[in-house]
Amino acid sequence: MDSLYQFAWLIPTLPLLGAMVLGIGLISYGKLTTQLRSLSAIFIVSLIGASMVLSFGLLWSQIQGHEAFTLYIDWASAGDFHLAMGYTIDHLAALMLVIVTTVAFLVMIYTDGYMAHDPGYVRFYAYLSLFSSSMLGLVISPNLVQVYVFWELVGMCSYLLIGFWYDRKAAADACQKAFVANRVGDFGLLLGILALYWATGSFEFNVVGERLHELVELGSLSGALAGFFAILVFLGPVAKSAQFPLHVWLPDAMEGPTPISALIHAATMVAAGVFLLARMFPMFEALPTATDIVAWTGAFTAFMGASIAITQNDIKKGLAYSTMSQLGYMVMAMGAGAYGAGLFHLMTHAYFKAMLFLCSGSVIHGMEEVVGHNPVYAQDMRLMGGLRKYMPVTAFTFLVGTLAICGIPPFAGFWSKDEILGSTFQTSPALWAVGFITAGITAFYMFRMYFMTFEGEFRGKDETVKQQLKTEQLQGMGLAFGPGAMNPKELTADYPAEDEAHDDHDHHHSDEPHESPISMTLPLMVLAIPSVLVGLVGTPFGNYFEAFIHPPGEVVEAVTGLGISPEFEWGEFLTMAGSSVGIGLIGITLAVLMYLRKQIDPAAIAERIQPLYQLSLNKWYIDDIYEVAFIKGSRRLAKQVLEVDIRIVDGLVNLAGFVTLVTGEGLKYLENGRAQFYALIVFGAVLGLVLVSGIT
Repeated sequence: MDSLYQFAWLIPTLPLLGAMVLGIGLISYGKLTTQLRSLSAIFIVSLIGASMVLSFGLLWSQIQGHEAFTLYIDWASAGDFHLAMGYTIDHLAALMLVIVTTVAFLVMIYTDGYMAHDPGYVRFYAYLSLFSSSMLGLVISPNLVQVYVFWELVGMCSYLLIGFWYDRKAAADACQKAFVANRVGDFGLLLGILALYWATGSFEFNVVGERLHELVELGSLSGALAGFFAILVFLGPVAKSAQFPLHVWLPDAMEGPTPISALIHAATMVAAGVFLLARMFPMFEALPTATDIVAWTGAFTAFMGASIAITQNDIKKGLAYSTMSQLGYMVMAMGAGAYGAGLFHLMTHAYFKAMLFLCSGSVIHGMEEVVGHNPVYAQDMRLMGGLRKYMPVTAFTFLVGTLAICGIPPFAGFWSKDEILGSTFQTSPALWAVGFITAGITAFYMFRMYFMTFEGEFRGKDETVKQQLKTEQLQGMGLAFGPGAMNPKELTADYPAEDEAHDDHDHHHSDEPHESPISMTLPLMVLAIPSVLVGLVGTPFGNYFEAFIHPPGEVVEAVTGLGISPEFEWGEFLTMAGSSVGIGLIGITLAVLMYLRKQIDPAAIAERIQPLYQLSLNKWYIDDIYEVAFIKGSRRLAKQVLEVDIRIVDGLVNLAGFVTLVTGEGLKYLENGRAQFYALIVFGAVLGLVLVSGIT
């Protein structure tokens, strides 16, 4: 079994190799590599499949009780400074390796159907493979320096994939927005890493936490300064995991192809932030102020994301705000000290959210046959409805994901979300209240999405709905990007050939949507299994997950057998679980009355609470504030700097040149080569000195 650990470095290296081979092929033999589409896909999927098998082997070994394994290679040294690179396999790393590889493997299979006719098919696979490799490298990193290297690689890959259709302006703008927002958080992370090294003299996770705690206890470092260092580190997860106020990139990231949306939202980029919080948990745990900030940032983000998702009409952006909200739950759990609950929800969410996003891609794939390749029409739920009849597999799996995220038992999301709510209630009833209300909102907007998409009559050919949508947009009801709030120009935009070609199998319009091919529906059915069952490993009466995943140094009693312990407190469980399910059922009931039975008119309610409706529709005006404060503000600042540059800096340089020119022109008349003239100048100078001396 130890030999398996010796070869664990292959897990991130295999997909990196695949990306390298395809990349070299595209650069050197572009036409030939592009033609070998199926071979390229099989090659990449096989490599990530091999990584997945190795990951499962390591997870099983860790479950069986194998000790954590770390391999270091001396990377750089200068005097007392030593920097080692390598990899570490422990319980957390083994779990994350399985999550990343399984989701990536299924997403890559799905990609074959979704991107079948896209000219960038091979390039997309190369990017996906590099993205997966970067995340896997981050997971097994043994210290903060190596984490930062792979952290930046993950950010670079997200830039490439969000802007995959770079000739579409919206995609180009979205990838730049993601890049800039993440640079802000990453700069804070870099400062935090350097500050921690200054304080502790180490980049190792366990050493940093222990030494920082000792320094604070001894009074060598103030608690406030240590907390500030922790908050700097937290800025990295704030950006990567789309927490307020650096969340603005995540909804716009939907401009990328749907497979990458699933990978970003389920197992790679956004999961990286929560993973880093877990790795640095010993440091945060010793700093109460920092943990409070983390918890309340997560709670606020969870509520804000859910409140915005209520009014979204674009199916992908509705799911994007849902991800933002669920990530808020995870971060809140980490801040509240519920280490196991936060990671449990990370695992369950990865599977059902990947499935939900892939379902949305299946819906878009079917809709484009009817409404064309304009994403405004293909993704707007107001033009859907009744798709369950045409796409039964997609509808069933979307319903499974919806029930899971709403926390309905026995689906996976119930166990993980209930664990978070129970843990936060013990820490802070106020945090629990925010999470409790958010759970009800989540159930409402998710079933709203399901009913608008799959139930009722199909509205895709209804020209009245199309005209209404177009009129609303052109009247300025949603000038900020994002549905219910799309850019009006998108309605009449001409999309490039590459975009028009993607996921189009028959190259013609039809009157009815159709189910996606097996390459797309098979991953949905596979992901439905953990979406239902994986939560059973973390039930409160037999929490195998928390017995396996717990903070470093904490001793947890092993769970044995399959029965329910006689000491289990049924009253507490039924009270907490019943309340969370109850608020979810209230949200579902409202969605049924509004969007299935049509007994309540949502438009009438929106009209009565217009300020709140507009607040949600316009995404709390955060993007508008950033537009004014940062984008336009930086442009004004740039213009002022340009004025200073032209008038002062360039003016001084030009003045120096002018003075030199004038003095040179004047002095040339004094250089005439006559000795008598030079003697006269010397006499005049001496006479001037004598006169000056006499006066003084």
